Amino acid sequence: MRIRSLDHIVLTCADPEATVAFYERVGMQREEFGAGRLALRFGDQKINLHQAGAEFQPHAATPLPGTGDLCLLVDGPIEAVVGHLGEVGIAIEEGPVDRTGAVGPLRSVYVRDPDGNLVEFAEQV
Repeated sequence: MRIRSLDHIVLTCADPEATVAFYERVGMQREEFGAGRLALRFGDQKINLHQAGAEFQPHAATPLPGTGDLCLLVDGPIEAVVGHLGEVGIAIEEGPVDRTGAVGPLRSVYVRDPDGNLVEFAEQV
């Protein structure tokens, strides 16, 4: 067996609509599928959203809001990300800082989504 890539991940959230609104501000698109399920689409990937207490089966052993830690690669310089986050009113918790990603060095900024998940926006350098 050879793993090729991630297709999607799942975030459990207290308020899916607030989560969608946050991620739309950083460029993701809302997607509705199945029987009223919500996801966030970007590129060829997506983040499925589960409402805390009403998770789609099967799910993680202990699904809780705010337990995610995501790194999202961005096109363009990290300075443009910093500018965009300021324009849409999202506070930067840390950065820009140098980090190491799956395929090499990154320049990153960190923010929190409405559930407190840590979201890293990273430029490959």
